[in-house]
Amino acid sequence: MEWLYVHMPIAGVDIFWPGLIILGVGVGIIGGFFGMGGAWMVTPGLNILGFPMAFAIGTDIAHMAGKSLVSTMRHGKFGNVDYKLGMIMIVGTVAGFECGAQMIMWLERLGRVDVTVRWIYVGLLTFIAWMVFHDVNKRRQKEKAARAAGQQVDALATGIEWHKTLHKIKIPPMVNLQVAGIYCSAWLPIFVSFLTGWLAGILGIGGGLIRMPALIYMLGCPTHVAVGTDLFEVMISGLYGAATYTYKGRTELVAAIIMLIGASVGAQVGAVATKYIKGYGIRIAFGLAVIGCLVSILLKLVRPWFPAYKSLLDDSATVLVLGLVSGMSLYILIKMIQGAKRELEMKKARAAA
Repeated sequence: MEWLYVHMPIAGVDIFWPGLIILGVGVGIIGGFFGMGGAWMVTPGLNILGFPMAFAIGTDIAHMAGKSLVSTMRHGKFGNVDYKLGMIMIVGTVAGFECGAQMIMWLERLGRVDVTVRWIYVGLLTFIAWMVFHDVNKRRQKEKAARAAGQQVDALATGIEWHKTLHKIKIPPMVNLQVAGIYCSAWLPIFVSFLTGWLAGILGIGGGLIRMPALIYMLGCPTHVAVGTDLFEVMISGLYGAATYTYKGRTELVAAIIMLIGASVGAQVGAVATKYIKGYGIRIAFGLAVIGCLVSILLKLVRPWFPAYKSLLDDSATVLVLGLVSGMSLYILIKMIQGAKRELEMKKARAAA
């Protein structure tokens, strides 16, 4: 079965190339749908497939930049991108990203990069999963209370409302973000972008894993605007990250190109799917995907403690990541087709009337 493996000349490893294609197409769909580069799945996925962690980070960022450009253009047509907010956040994103990338180089010299990055992933994914489902639960409690009082909850309201407290901070300059419907201190989006940029540089993600929830819960963006604006930021941080990691010799361009071909197609499918699945449907699916990715990383982390089951744990982690990407992509694709079908039926009904 040697034909199923391709040699990566820079990283010096042999990789199961069908896995790269599955990651590319699947994460393209998922990234375009959730409003992030999908690197929170790809970096652990590449590491599980056999890439050293530093190369997994650099390679993922390189493929992510081109794919996010495609998704951003598609979301822009739907009016989901607040370009003013995105431009304000660029400064913090780039500065934070370089801090994170330098930290990875330092950890690599210490020989601690793999285990450190995995544990950071575990902590971050656990927090994100808790935040998403805590928000969903609080939202349902609000809806239940509103129904009991004979009222309705605002469609744009969230369960977690940290943004209301943060908007009380009035440090000049203040900015009016019309697309997102936000009036706040410019320092708030800059702080959020620096934090997410730093995590992007460490974890090899576009920052979307935490930036999309941060835009919703800390800035108060509507979900669909958070998706589109986040992808714009992923594109910027991805282009910068691809340049800095390639300069540091940690990018495997062969793998990046293989994934990018599939991801460019998948990203358009995911972006169109947000037209038919909005709000809490996106958030619940996102939370489930985070939990699945968390379990796959934990399987890798516990491997040294159970040497007799090393092969089983490795295979389980690989199957889980590829299965998660494939299953979530299929779900999004089916929902998009169903939504498009309903839209066509409604148009025919209006035309007949």
